[in-house]
Parts: sequence; structure tokens; C-alpha cells
Amino acid sequence: MRIEGIESILRDELEQLRQRIIANMERVGAIASGRTRDSMRVEVNEDGGILYGGRPYGAPFGTLETGRKAGKTPYNFAAIIRQWMDDKGIAATPKGNQSQEAANKSLAWAIAISIGKRGTLLHRNGGRNDVYSNEIPTTIANIQSRALDVLKLEIQSIKLND
Repeated sequence: MRIEGIESILRDELEQLRQRIIANMERVGAIASGRTRDSMRVEVNEDGGILYGGRPYGAPFGTLETGRKAGKTPYNFAAIIRQWMDDKGIAATPKGNQSQEAANKSLAWAIAISIGKRGTLLHRNGGRNDVYSNEIPTTIANIQSRALDVLKLEIQSIKLND
């Protein structure tokens, strides 16, 4: 069997999956800085193919659908939330003579504490399956169908060469 044909199919289908996931992330508003989106990459070799997603030391890719459960948070979680606020264009309303930055830091701290105690709203609402989970069966079916077509051609070639 021509392994190059299968590798090409895997690369093509995984790239299409990557693009559909990105479109879904955009549709549900799951892109803040774009770092998670930009971390997605396809690797294919003779053993198979993988679509990688997520960033080292960042939120796990799965939280796009599950949200973040309550519990221990990174020591700098308020700073992570503060960066997320900047990326999303979220700003607090200063109180009294409070500076904008102080108000933003205060809001980030409050959000971080709330997530640590209760989890994200997405998690509390049961998550969703419309970012990547619903796309995987389609990709598997497409790979199977296209790989079978390659195998059929290879078998026909063997018959013709008898």
C-alpha cells in the first residue's frame, strides 16, 4: 500500500479538523489572545497522525469544552486572569479615586478566587461539546473512507498486474 497516500490523507483531514476547531472556537468566543489557537499543530508520519493543542503551562485544551473545575489554582492565577481580561478587552469600573489598573487587578483577583472556589461558569453549567468533540467522529469517518479508497485502488492494481 502506498503509505504516502495515507499520510497525505491524515495530514489533510487533521488540518481540516484543526480549521474546524478554530472556527468553532471563534464561534463560541473561546479565543482571547489566540495563543491556544496558534498552538494547534498537525504531525504525521508513517505511524499515524496527531493534532496537538494546548500550551505548556497554559490551560489544558480540554477546558475549551469542560471549563475549569474548582480547586487548586496556579500561584499566579490572578495575573493569568488579568492577562485574560486584557486579551478579551474586559475592564473593571474604578470606584472612588481608584485607578483603572487597581480596579482591574482587584477584579482579576476576585475572578481568580471565584474560579478557585466554584470553577468557571462553563464548568458549573456542565460544559459543552461544540468545539472539538463533535468534529472528531467526522474526521475519523473521512479518514476511514479515504483510506479505504486508497486500499481499493491498490487491490485493483494488484489484480491488473496478475
